[in-house]
Amino acid sequence: MSASGGTKAIVAALAANLAIAAAKFVAFLFSGSSSMLAESVHSLADSGNQGLLLLGGKKAQREATPQHPFGYGRERYIYAFLVSIVLFSVGGMFAIYEGYEKIHDPHPIEAWYWPVGVLVFAIIAESFSFRTAIKESNAVRGGLTWTQFVRRAKAPELPVVLLEDLGALVGLVLALGGVGLALLTGDGVWDGIGTLCIGVLLILIAIVLALETKSLLLGEAAGLDEVKKIEEAIVDGDTVTRLIHMRTLHLGPEELLVAAKIAVATDETAPQVAAAINAAEERIRAAVPIARVIYLEPDIYDAAAAAAGANPAKTPGGSGH
Repeated sequence: MSASGGTKAIVAALAANLAIAAAKFVAFLFSGSSSMLAESVHSLADSGNQGLLLLGGKKAQREATPQHPFGYGRERYIYAFLVSIVLFSVGGMFAIYEGYEKIHDPHPIEAWYWPVGVLVFAIIAESFSFRTAIKESNAVRGGLTWTQFVRRAKAPELPVVLLEDLGALVGLVLALGGVGLALLTGDGVWDGIGTLCIGVLLILIAIVLALETKSLLLGEAAGLDEVKKIEEAIVDGDTVTRLIHMRTLHLGPEELLVAAKIAVATDETAPQVAAAINAAEERIRAAVPIARVIYLEPDIYDAAAAAAGANPAKTPGGSGH
């Protein structure tokens, strides 16, 4: 995934949310609508989230150190996980609290044109941000469905912005519905109900984000297509005769670790084996450029041992001999 594409989507979302947050807060001051206050905090939280994503991207670019020899690529996963926490605590829980208070102590909305006008403006502005996120995502998601893209993407920025923008648009519609019903019925309880719905929506999105980024933090393997390319690149049929077993791990969205045990011909000398390993590494990097850290261990394949149960696909520490 292009880092520039993710950054463009983040900046577009940040600009939209800052403008929307200011407009919503002004509308709350004039109207007293709890939905507007919840939406103000929601947009402010989203702005902070985009700032966290930008900060994570910058920190991830630091060079590797002796203490962190594989670099800081996972900083992007950590900050994406923080986004889910902020969205849950600041956005979702505040909206639920505010909705609960409004339902127990309802009061009519004043100066109705402020919340309605701001919500319409916010929907238009948020739509432009969402459109940018969709455009940048379409450039990298290939034939994946949107659900598959969110679940399989190794770079967290675009899925996070997509879900945030989607949640913001649905939340704006809920707020507009709550305000509209409160104005039509003269009962401020509807404003509180709309606010509660916004809170539940934000919490659900935060849970999805937390689950997806948790998987990235734990460490995910390369995608199936990348694994297949690496397997085909390793074996040359001459010196490297077989792939015994292999493990892959994303050190960051654009950095992949490959560790494999490979079978070499029994009559090869040490210099020949070393040359074969170097050649295999070059083939791997040519096939999958993000495979930047590669460890290949030569071995002698023993068919009898493999048939007896030394299945490398099921035994992480399994040996080929």
